[in-house]
Amino acid sequence: MTSNTGLQLVNRDEGGVDLAFRADVLAGLAAPQKAIPARWFYDDVGSQLFEDITQLPEYYPTRAEAAILAGQSGEIADLVGPGRAVVEFGSGSSVKTPLLLSAIQPSAYVPLDIAGDFLRASSAALAAKFPGLPVHPVEADFMRRVELPVEVANLSKLGFFPGSTIGNMIARTATDLLRSMRETLGEGALLLIGMDLVKDEDVLLAAYDDAAGVTAQFNLNLLTRINHELDGDIPVGAFRHEARWNDTFARIEMHLVAGTDVTFSVSEQTFTMRAGESIHTENSHKFTIRSSQTLLAAGGWEPRARWTDEGKQFSLLLAEACAPRSAP
Repeated sequence: MTSNTGLQLVNRDEGGVDLAFRADVLAGLAAPQKAIPARWFYDDVGSQLFEDITQLPEYYPTRAEAAILAGQSGEIADLVGPGRAVVEFGSGSSVKTPLLLSAIQPSAYVPLDIAGDFLRASSAALAAKFPGLPVHPVEADFMRRVELPVEVANLSKLGFFPGSTIGNMIARTATDLLRSMRETLGEGALLLIGMDLVKDEDVLLAAYDDAAGVTAQFNLNLLTRINHELDGDIPVGAFRHEARWNDTFARIEMHLVAGTDVTFSVSEQTFTMRAGESIHTENSHKFTIRSSQTLLAAGGWEPRARWTDEGKQFSLLLAEACAPRSAP
C-alpha cells in the first residue's frame, strides 16, 4: 500500500516558489564562477530526462550498479538482515529499488525525493509490485535532516543512496550530507551507497556527453526550469552543454557555456555573461577504494562491505552508523 499524500517538507513562498531553489540560483548566478547545485536538475522533466540517460549505451553506471545488486543480493541480504525500513534518498523512478527490496525482506519503504509528482507516480508503481509492503513517499530536500513518517520511527533502517549521487557534491557538502543521513536514519542504521570509480577519461566523457544529446537536454532543462519557476528570461538557445574532466579533483564537470554575450533576469535580478563564460551545473566525482572509505568515515559511517561489477567500473558499499569519535 502507498500513503495517499506523503509529507510536504519543501518550503515555498505564497506563489509556490521553492525558497531554497531561488536562493541557490540567485547566489550561484551572482558568483564569479556561476554555479547552480545539481540537485535542481530534478523537476519532473529533468527527472524523466535522467531516466532516459540511464538507458543510453554510453551511460554505464546504472547497468553496473544493477548488476552488483542482482549478483550480490544474497550476501547483501545476509549482512542487512530482514525487517528494516528502507529509506531511499533521491529515489527518482526507483528502477534499482526492486532488486534490493526483493532480496532483503524489508518492513517498509520510504522514498525521499524533491520532485513531488514524479515521486508519487514512481511510488505508486513500486507499491503495485510489492502489494504487501507499506510505502510512505516523502517529498523533501534530503540535503537536510528529514523527519521520517511516524510509521517507521521505531524500525531499524537501511539508507539506500544508489547511482553515485554522492559524487555530485564537493567533499564538504558530501560529508555534510552523510552526517545528515546519519541523523535522519538514527543509531544502528546501515547505508548502502553507490560510488563510481576512476577510469579511462574517454569512457567518462562519453557517459556525460552522449551522441544522442540527451545529457545536453538534461543540462539545458535547468535553464528552462529557472525561466518557468523563477520568472526568468534566460535565452536557452544561446547556451551549449559541455562536459570536462578535471583530473585535479577526479571529477567530470558539466557546464552551460554562453555562445554569445547575454544579459537576462531571474526573479527581478539582472545578470550578464560574456561569450565563453559558463554556469557550472554538476560535478561527478569518481572514487578509489581509499577515497570512498575516507569520505564515509568523515560522514560518520564505518564501511562494512564493498562490491564491484565484473568490469570494475562501479562500487557499492555497505556502511554502519558509528558513534562519534574525536580520537583513536
